[in-house]
Amino acid sequence: MHSRLRRRVWALVAMGALGGPAWAADPSGIWLTETGSSRVRIAPCGGGFCGTIVSAPGKGLDVKNPDPALQNRSVVGVQILDARQPDGTGFSGSLYNPNDGKTYSGSLKLTGPNTLEVAGCVMSVFCKRQTWTRVK
Repeated sequence: MHSRLRRRVWALVAMGALGGPAWAADPSGIWLTETGSSRVRIAPCGGGFCGTIVSAPGKGLDVKNPDPALQNRSVVGVQILDARQPDGTGFSGSLYNPNDGKTYSGSLKLTGPNTLEVAGCVMSVFCKRQTWTRVK
């Protein structure tokens, strides 16, 4: 009798866990940045997620990169987000900003099925956040 009850309880727990919103755990897809100027593909990597620019405005060159050898490369194809550490509400890691050529501590967190909050921080105190919108 106890084993049957235990199985029912576990079945209800599993249904609750699986019956939650599918977007809660997986930010994979193409995202439009807050400015609407670039698109970033988020994909699983190393237990978390990485993001690579798939489209950028104009020539889209990495002119602010601190490495002079990389300043003439296109930002399309550049991995700008490496968030492999689960942190409870999302994932944390690093974020490269081609607009200033700097790499920040970064994080990503789904805030809805089609919205993603991306943050880049200096000294884990001064953070700039953007809301990206899912394209597909």
